[in-house]
Amino acid sequence: MALNIVHEIDGDVAIRNVLISVSNKDGLDTFVQGLISHCADVTIYSTGGTYDLLRQVPGVADHLVAVSDYTGQPEMQGGLVKTLDFKIYLGLLSETYNPAHQEDLVRTAAVSLDMVVVNLYPFEQTVAKVDVSPEEARTNIDIGGPCMIRAAAKNYLRVASVTDPADYSVIIGDVQSGGSLGLERRFRLMQKAFAHTASYDHAIASYFEHMDAKTVSRCYAVHTGGR
Repeated sequence: MALNIVHEIDGDVAIRNVLISVSNKDGLDTFVQGLISHCADVTIYSTGGTYDLLRQVPGVADHLVAVSDYTGQPEMQGGLVKTLDFKIYLGLLSETYNPAHQEDLVRTAAVSLDMVVVNLYPFEQTVAKVDVSPEEARTNIDIGGPCMIRAAAKNYLRVASVTDPADYSVIIGDVQSGGSLGLERRFRLMQKAFAHTASYDHAIASYFEHMDAKTVSRCYAVHTGGR
């Protein structure tokens, strides 16, 4: 399979479609209101508890779409699958100057996602608790979040991958002048995003590194025959 080598990109990318799914919701209401104020006709796609919070923020509801309504797929019980959908990743990885990608967007009624705002399940905070079980740790391993972060970061040519609430004010400062983000900002966000997912994976590997199956099995009723 030939690699997809890109030759044309835009320096500034208008922020029109934003996907938001966060565990740490600090400052999110102000950030989203800022995006709506400065990015013309922006649409916010969101999931679960993040969607419920944003729906209550003044001025946001008219810009808000549930990811399940966009994809046509309800969330899996327990929120295990929310964003792992072809339309989401087509929107993250498609390229502006690739006709085949643009045809795929039209064919699937998908949109180009210009920004992903994601922070991950609190794995490190969970395993820092006294007497935490391997099952509690396992449950707090985020799957969809790292996938979205990595996809958005890979396509920093067009997409902003926002993982740190400390960047909210800087981003709002950038979009104030025209509703867009430049390549330099997208590149810096990409650097932080890959560092973030690398640290997250390292924390998971470190926690489970010295365990054995016998230790883990104590969390469960283990059926020997299976189903």
